[in-house]
Formats: sequence, structure tokens, C-alpha cells
Amino acid sequence: MKYIHSAFKYLVFSVIAFAMVAAVQAQQMVQATAKVVRIKGEARYSTANNTWQTLKVGDQLRAGTIIQTAKESRVDIVLGDKDATAPQRNWGNTIAYQPEVEQDFVRVYENSVMAVEKLLVADTGAEKIRETSLDLRAGKIFGTVKKLAAGSKYEVKVPNGVAGIRGTVYMISAERVLTVLKGSVVIAYSDGTGSIVTQVVVAGQQYDIRTAQFTPIPEPLMKDGQSASYDALSTLPPGLEHFPEDHNNHHVSPTAGHPGFEIVPN
Repeated sequence: MKYIHSAFKYLVFSVIAFAMVAAVQAQQMVQATAKVVRIKGEARYSTANNTWQTLKVGDQLRAGTIIQTAKESRVDIVLGDKDATAPQRNWGNTIAYQPEVEQDFVRVYENSVMAVEKLLVADTGAEKIRETSLDLRAGKIFGTVKKLAAGSKYEVKVPNGVAGIRGTVYMISAERVLTVLKGSVVIAYSDGTGSIVTQVVVAGQQYDIRTAQFTPIPEPLMKDGQSASYDALSTLPPGLEHFPEDHNNHHVSPTAGHPGFEIVPN
């Protein structure tokens, strides 16, 4: 009986200590930003007030921001570090490049809508704990994710599903097709009957939630991913991939949108 009492006291102490550590960690978490590092074509963003503004290279985006790209357009974003810049590199043939990960990078492809739901970071001194949550509502994104410290979380939401990512190079579409170029991703989703299905997808695989089928990554998509990985580590001269600023005044209707943009889903 004395042993059980001591064990119970130890268990209670452990639970309290864990709760205290979690509370301190939560208090240390601060809002981070996402930095727009490259734009091709047209893109815009909105916050809670539903007012759309033109997206520009150098813009700092916070949690709660919705990003939308037009046809034949894309946006490259670095997450969680307002001063992040990638080194200049010259590998020549990008198709032969093997994906590396040096920063949390997201490419929002054309005709896409992505919301930055959560972007938090805590510096413990030895490492950074990060919490990132993206909501892909339409289109497709590519991303690279650095190895996460213990207690960190990076997730991408898609309709009726969520992908948990750790130290990975990935692509995912709102049509719920997941492609993993490096590392692995755990995706959980509703199968339409109310049941939750969990699936692990590893490097070299493409998984289609709609059919629950694995396939090898198609060569054109593999090349696209390798090229995007190369761009994630490359810094181009300012403005090289950014269209000239449009000084004309445009009216953007909250219901009809803007020429070149589709209506943003709720």
C-alpha cells in the first residue's frame, strides 16, 4: 500500500510538471510572419476585413491572411522568419537537383487559395519550437519543411483532411492528392462514412485520397518539384520574377472578384 501511495504521488507530480512545462512553452510562443520572396504573375491577399490588396515581394504576412493567385501566377513564401533569405546558388541543371531543406518554404501555384491559420514560434535557446497551420482551400501548393524540434507541429488542411508534416518536401492539392518528394507525411481524412482514415505517404509516392490509391510520382510532377526545391534555395535578383507594379486603380468586388481571379471559397 505504501508503494502504491508513493507511485501515485510520483504520477501526480509528473502530470503537474508536464502541465507546467506545457504552460511555460505556450507562454513563450509568439506570432511569427511569412515573407513573400518571389511573385510571378498576379496575386492578392486579404485579412479578416475581406478587403483584397495586391501582394508584393517583401510583404510580411501574419496568421489570418488569405492568399490567392491568378491564372498562370505563383507566389513563393518563407515561413516564420522575417529576415530569411536563401543563398545564391548555381547548379546549372535544376532537373538533376536533389531536394534539400534549409527553410520552411511554400509555393502557392496558380488559381490557388491558401490561408495562413497559425504561425507561432518559441526560442528555447537550444532550438526553436514552431507551430504552423495552413489551410489549402483551392489549387495546389509545394512546400519544404525543416526538421522540427520536439513539440513542434506543421500541418496542412485540405477539404475533409489534414496532413501532418515533419522535415519533408511535399506537394498537396485541394483535390486531396498528396505527393512526397522527401521524408514522409501522415494524412488523416474522412472517408465519407464518418470514419477517419490515417495513411503514411513516403518519398517517391503519390497518394490520391479520392481513390485511396498509391502511384509513383509522374515524371513531369517530379521535375516540377525538383525545380521548386531549387527555387526554395535560390535568390534571384530583385524583381526578376515580379511583374512591374500596376499604378492603375482597380475596383475589386467582394462578390465578383477581380479579372484573372476566381471567387474565393468561404
